[in-house]
Amino acid sequence: MAAGIELAPDTWTVERADAPRRIANGPDGRTAEVTDHVLVIRRTALTRGRRPLMSGSSGATPRNRRRDTPPPRTGNSEAEVLRGFLDHLRTSIAAKVDGAPEPQARAAAVPSGTNLLGLLNHLTFVERSVFLGDDVSDWPATFRVASSDSVADVVVRYREAVRRANDVLDGCTDLGAPVPRPRPGRPVPSVRWALTHMIEETGRHAGHADILRELIDGSTGR
Repeated sequence: MAAGIELAPDTWTVERADAPRRIANGPDGRTAEVTDHVLVIRRTALTRGRRPLMSGSSGATPRNRRRDTPPPRTGNSEAEVLRGFLDHLRTSIAAKVDGAPEPQARAAAVPSGTNLLGLLNHLTFVERSVFLGDDVSDWPATFRVASSDSVADVVVRYREAVRRANDVLDGCTDLGAPVPRPRPGRPVPSVRWALTHMIEETGRHAGHADILRELIDGSTGR
């Protein structure tokens, strides 16, 4: 309670509450002693911008919040820049999924059914398709994760696919050359196209993962 006004302490902070007295002059020449109530308040910082989390989740704590990793410092060649940024995005999305709590990590957060584990599982199939030549017959199914697969299982599979893709890329010296392991019966893209597509695909889903992880437990940063 401040100056007769009820303020929720977890929402408002009183900066100043004064009640100076003074003599006021009326229109008929009479005077009276009056009190001017001065109240300066501010909205508590933690309540600004607060958003509801997913059911069963907890609010963010300082350890959930980390600073953004800056863009990678790469070499000056086109291949070094493309591969440097792709690896940066790969690392970011794997870290975003790693350690996510169950069962929220596999729970759909939007009507389309998109979930955190499904995003990384999908990217595993894309890496294997683009760089290792795997044929994927049902792309929508790649967004679904088996109930027996843990968060750690999905992260390990993704990182292994990335490692194998990088092994292939290490042998590519010409960005204009076709990818060495094309999908059977499909047009063969150049290494440059494959890298650019994978940057686009990973960056898009990394952004989705940022939002989903924050909804789950308040974790932010990349």
